[in-house]
Amino acid sequence: MAYVLLIAGFALLIKGADYFVDGSSNIARLLRIPPILIGLTIVAFGTSSPEATVSIIAALEGNAEVSLGNVVGSNIFNITLVVGVAAFLYPLKVENETIRKEIPFTLLASVVLLVLMGDIMLQGVGENLLTHSDGLIFLLFLSIFMYYVIEIGLRSRNNAEEDTGSKDLKWGKNILFTLLGLAAIIFGGDLVVDNATEIAYSLGMSETLVGLTIVAVGTSLPELVTSISAALKKESEIALGNIVGSNIFNILFVLGASSVISPLAVNGVVFTDVLIMIGLTVLLMVFSRTNFKIGKREGLILAIIYIVYLVYIIIRN
Repeated sequence: MAYVLLIAGFALLIKGADYFVDGSSNIARLLRIPPILIGLTIVAFGTSSPEATVSIIAALEGNAEVSLGNVVGSNIFNITLVVGVAAFLYPLKVENETIRKEIPFTLLASVVLLVLMGDIMLQGVGENLLTHSDGLIFLLFLSIFMYYVIEIGLRSRNNAEEDTGSKDLKWGKNILFTLLGLAAIIFGGDLVVDNATEIAYSLGMSETLVGLTIVAVGTSLPELVTSISAALKKESEIALGNIVGSNIFNILFVLGASSVISPLAVNGVVFTDVLIMIGLTVLLMVFSRTNFKIGKREGLILAIIYIVYLVYIIIRN
């Protein structure tokens, strides 16, 4: 039965992503705003909902390692395998604003995470914690980011010419497509994680290995499927905006909300993973400056990096 539900989960993910990308890109046309902004907001927030659900529930249950590990692991997966596979299928066009502002903001959020979790390094006493006040700082940074996105969206709308093709589009239909697609992505991702975990246990995999691989990757499946679907539809701004936005939401919203609910104790091992995440964000910025696109070669390099990282964490743990 688990195998049947696993296949059903993948089917929901794929079809849901198809509807979600179509609906959200049409909403961008109706609003006369760039698709990258839809990718950074609606699509990113929607595909980050599994990480948010897992991390917030973990925080409520006092399991800090799941909350933090889920976010850091998902962000590394997004930058490497999701961007890598999407770019390999269809080169991702990178807007100038993305290079100058949005990817650097992702880097800033990652550095803020490193600083806030390093209490012993900064103060020399106590323990490494993400406290209630740290959570509020994350949420403050999120509000600044949202203000920037809304301001850019309004400016783009005022400057945009009327899209004649948008007259044939219907608000209700596209909102319905977007919501149905998002629901299918979330439910499908849940089915995949639950049943893949059950299959893995039946094959004798350890709990640690399942957590580091299937659960971390499972909560990022919506980003993977949505970005691949967007790349295949040549909506590369949505594909890249989804990843950049998801990584920002994962740190600022997911960890912000989780640590406001309950302080998160930081395992020392995670510092290495956060440094890797920061290094990969810098690499993404460098790749984005190559003719303002991330091509097949860069995509292949990123995908290989994830495989190497996966081998590293399996050996380490």
